[in-house]
Amino acid sequence: MRFEELGIAEGFLKSIEALGFTEPTPIQQKAIPVLLSGTRDFVGLAQTGTGKTAAFGLPLLQLVNKENRYPQGLIVCPTRELCVQITNDLISFRKHSAGLNVVAVYGGTSIGEQIRELRKGPQIVVATPGRLIDLIERKAIQLENIHYIVLDEADEMLNMGFREDIEFILQNTPNRHSAWLFSATMPTEVRQVSKRFMT
Repeated sequence: MRFEELGIAEGFLKSIEALGFTEPTPIQQKAIPVLLSGTRDFVGLAQTGTGKTAAFGLPLLQLVNKENRYPQGLIVCPTRELCVQITNDLISFRKHSAGLNVVAVYGGTSIGEQIRELRKGPQIVVATPGRLIDLIERKAIQLENIHYIVLDEADEMLNMGFREDIEFILQNTPNRHSAWLFSATMPTEVRQVSKRFMT
């Protein structure tokens, strides 16, 4: 199977070819066509290193409307390192698609700088839970227009004690079209979150 068969737009195909991606991995084959519909909740069980950033990142970049300068896609992940890595990957994927902006927000660095970046109107925000809650409380990010939310490494986030934060974020995205949860394992806590907030 090739990426063209999954429904990925021309600009993104160019970028991933340049990155040396030739054949989609199993998680990409299964996830991309479902996620591109934009209307279904999705649970993907995949280890780190299986290509899951492209599995959710490519559909997300394709679904957001670049004419609208506000966050429509939100990716929540457990650590600053992963936050930066996902953001860099998305920036590589959107290389041939002008007008799409991605911003990373995480703790341990200036919140003022991140607020300035958010004011520029990115379509996609990649965040760690703690910093995202800070930004919501400061009214620096609006979640009303978030249509797509991705929880990456959900089991790790719950292990690190972020359950309340994740539930708060999910409760405050009232207009989402879909939630996509990626996890290496499916412990009880992850199952409970998916049952409660996903269809």
